[in-house]
Amino acid sequence: MDNRHGLVLATRNTQAAGKAEQEPALEMAKSRNRRRKGRKTVGADKGYDTADFVERTRKLKFTPHVAQNDTNRSSAVDGRTTRHGGYAVSQRKLNLVEEIFGRLKTIGLMRKTRHKGVKRGG
Repeated sequence: MDNRHGLVLATRNTQAAGKAEQEPALEMAKSRNRRRKGRKTVGADKGYDTADFVERTRKLKFTPHVAQNDTNRSSAVDGRTTRHGGYAVSQRKLNLVEEIFGRLKTIGLMRKTRHKGVKRGG
């Protein structure tokens, strides 16, 4: 999702599994990386706050704007990222993703899936 306008940039449909969300997120980041030069950010919720995901996004030259999951553990996102004002803005814009799902359900006829399976449902 684009932080400025809330437009959907890319989607992936995967089978629910352990890292079913992280792998497609990195694939989408790689595809965006080819199109733009300079430093870019990847915003994500607490489920992505793992050392592996943060490290892999940094290798792709992305700044991981991942929500910190510091409940009973230390977060993989450190002060290098959280001290900047852009991190706070990115965390506020994270709620726009939920608006996209709301529009899909009300306008886009996605409240009830009409197809079964990953291939047909995507």
